[in-house]
Amino acid sequence: MDEQRITRISKYLSRHLRHDPQAIGLVLDSGGWVEVETLLRAAAEDGFPITEEELREVVAADAKRRHALEGGRIRANQGHSVPVDLGLARAEPPAVLYHGTVGRFLAAIRDDGLRPMSRHHVHLSPDRETATRVGARRGVPVVLVVAAGRMHADGYAFRCSANGVWLVDHVPPPYLLFPS
Repeated sequence: MDEQRITRISKYLSRHLRHDPQAIGLVLDSGGWVEVETLLRAAAEDGFPITEEELREVVAADAKRRHALEGGRIRANQGHSVPVDLGLARAEPPAVLYHGTVGRFLAAIRDDGLRPMSRHHVHLSPDRETATRVGARRGVPVVLVVAAGRMHADGYAFRCSANGVWLVDHVPPPYLLFPS
């Protein structure tokens, strides 16, 4: 399968498994799962046919591990704007995590910290390189350093998704280090 097809399928899956399942008639269970068969049928009816082999290749080839297959079910690993409970246990984060953004959001972040916006959680990266790539999706990246260890010690709950993205409800400004 060519890279363009892989990208199109991955984006289609993310849209419908994270943000808009009802647009193609999907109903996610409480953990965000849907039967593969149901997804494939809905995609075909939506005019975007995907074979099971393509689906498995897209999930397996994704270095960011955005989706998970378990038995005959599939779900997005994080990033939902629809209500789901991924069942992730609390975890102790590393001392420092990173968040990629762009300059135009810095004033609001300085005032309010990092907020989940339309998602359930703030997404934090375990390394600066990943945060840089995340920020670059919206322009010239700015990487913020998050004092995750200190936040955890102060009682903030962290969770780590299956693909290594750290999740937290909010990062207040005192826990952020802004570039100079």
